[in-house]
Amino acid sequence: MPATLEVSCENDDCELDMAELHYTYDMPDDVTVEDFQCPYCGRSETLRKIDV
Repeated sequence: MPATLEVSCENDDCELDMAELHYTYDMPDDVTVEDFQCPYCGRSETLRKIDV
């Protein structure tokens, strides 16, 4: 099963509650949430990993 990354945007003006990123290919080991941006507001500095 491909790896997943659950993220939440902490921008007060953003309506995104949670997004789940599914990796369909091998991602480098050093990829973190900082490498992505919010699909709703476009910010990257307010995106946080959710530990489930």
